[in-house]
Amino acid sequence: MTQNIAPSPPPLFRLPPDRRPDVPVLFEGQTLLALKGETVASLLLRHVNAGAFRREERRGEARAPLCLMGVCFDCLVTIDGQDNQQACLIAVKPGMRIARQLTAGGAL
Repeated sequence: MTQNIAPSPPPLFRLPPDRRPDVPVLFEGQTLLALKGETVASLLLRHVNAGAFRREERRGEARAPLCLMGVCFDCLVTIDGQDNQQACLIAVKPGMRIARQLTAGGAL
């Protein structure tokens, strides 16, 4: 039996009180500011509802970063036009273009 769990609202991650984000990246047309050295996954977990991170390819289930160390592949996103990038392993860079990776079925 599957259980429907309402996704938690952002932010899932919070900024350290002594740091200010200053690295601009583009996420689906919106400029977000990231911390220098921050991973794409942690940036998105601060700004995107965790239940709406991406859709699993075969069954279309909502997925979000789980392990944050490159093992589970639940954090796949499109970065600078290249699909299947592990957001938990990639540090943000100024001007980076990031998009959720959706199935052929469409939106989350």
